[in-house]
Amino acid sequence: MSNNATNKGPIHVSALEPSTLIVSVLMAALSGAICMQIISKLGITPNTSIIGAVVAMAIARVPIESFRKFRSLERQNLVQTMTSAAGFGAANCLLLSVGILWVMGETRLIVPMAIGSAIGMLVDMYLIWRTYDTPLFPASGAWPPGVATAEAIVAGDQGGKRARRLLEGIVVGAVGSYFGLPMAGVGIVFIANIFAMAALGIGLIVRGYSTSLFNGLDLGTTYIPHGVMIGAGIVSLIQATTIIIKGYKSQESGQDADGQGATVSAREIPKAFAESGVLFLLGALALALISGILSSVSIGQLIVWLIYAGFSALVSTVLVGMSAMHSGWFPGFAITVIFLTIGVFLKIPAVPLALLTGYTTSTGPCLADLGYDLKTGWMLRGKGKDPAYELAGRRQQFISEAIGGIVATVVVLLFMNMHFKMDLLPPVSRVFATTIRAGADPSILRQLVIWAIPGAVLQAVGGSGKALGILFATGLLIKNPIYGLGVLAAVVVRLIIGTEPMEVREAGLIAGDGIYGFVSAIVKTFI
Repeated sequence: MSNNATNKGPIHVSALEPSTLIVSVLMAALSGAICMQIISKLGITPNTSIIGAVVAMAIARVPIESFRKFRSLERQNLVQTMTSAAGFGAANCLLLSVGILWVMGETRLIVPMAIGSAIGMLVDMYLIWRTYDTPLFPASGAWPPGVATAEAIVAGDQGGKRARRLLEGIVVGAVGSYFGLPMAGVGIVFIANIFAMAALGIGLIVRGYSTSLFNGLDLGTTYIPHGVMIGAGIVSLIQATTIIIKGYKSQESGQDADGQGATVSAREIPKAFAESGVLFLLGALALALISGILSSVSIGQLIVWLIYAGFSALVSTVLVGMSAMHSGWFPGFAITVIFLTIGVFLKIPAVPLALLTGYTTSTGPCLADLGYDLKTGWMLRGKGKDPAYELAGRRQQFISEAIGGIVATVVVLLFMNMHFKMDLLPPVSRVFATTIRAGADPSILRQLVIWAIPGAVLQAVGGSGKALGILFATGLLIKNPIYGLGVLAAVVVRLIIGTEPMEVREAGLIAGDGIYGFVSAIVKTFI
């Protein structure tokens, strides 16, 4: 097959091809181990998609005949897909989940929690694979990190003006990041929906400067942001349900729903959600069985726990996916806190609630990750012009992502005891454990209910296509005012100059920020 990204043909590079699989697995294992270290020491996880792509491009240029096959853009796409899956899975899903049980002293439940989280993570991947390029998660959506990775791969293959523009963006992105400027956010503004990014920027600024804006009130010490997210989330779920119902009705009538994706009909959405919902519920049941909590709760409590665990997993992954698609951010931890808080008011006992929290937090990150990587593949394969070709390639990416998730599970099982002995845990794991121990406070419930109203109104006004409520709430939940200022400044610049002058350069800004952030994180973590 030619290196041209838009070439079409009946045969795809297989994710299971020995040379591709070996390189991908090695990269995935390394990515998983490094990201475990980074999230434990810095509390964040870099997106390693662009790193996987850069390594694959470097391998392709090694003057050895057996490495020449990595000039294939599809192989590079598969390598970066598995690399990022293992990084996100090991850090954001598995280590974070088992860390909660370690902090709480429930060491006997660590392995069951790891198994439950792995199940939730894999179902997460399955859901986005089945619903990608539908009206719910369209391939034409922003998915900014995926765009940056695709632009990097294409520029590396084609060279010329495209490569120069990308390199300019990478240099500016890396230098700006060195000085603490939010270069990825600036780049994303020129890719994503401008209204959604404005809502995110405003939310970040309101949260970051809340003490100055509201007479000393620090929003971070309240549950106001969580209430806004709950209201926006409820409306977002109604909007998503409307899309699902349309798909179901079109399935019954045999007609395509309005807004059909380029490669997947809206009729597939109800099937995928029904299957994923059942799988999430079965995963929760498996976790209950292997953890032994059946003996510690009544039948009624168990039924409530199972239903709530399955519901939380499904809703969390949809909300995280919406935010990731529109902005490149996924507020997985913040959304998990919401379900944890509601679980406290449902009077779920501490240990079952810890398991439920771990299960919920394992859903969302890998949906976002695979959504980004599928966007990369979609661009490389010609943006769905040949649906059969696109779907076949997408299937190989799903296989790579799933293998990456399995590699992540093995890496965490191998290295988690080392992390425990060194007290290297994600900070969020400690936050979750502390929240579970704190118990219910009636004032929290009042805040959640009151502030859900403006969140719901904002999401309803913007509609599912802009996700104003979700993105504003995301900004309120994250303390990063500099990022907010950068986003709003970029919004103003985009309104003035448009997007054409930044074409490819915006992807370079994201890539440069990501490369600098990854290298910097490694230096801070290991040196």
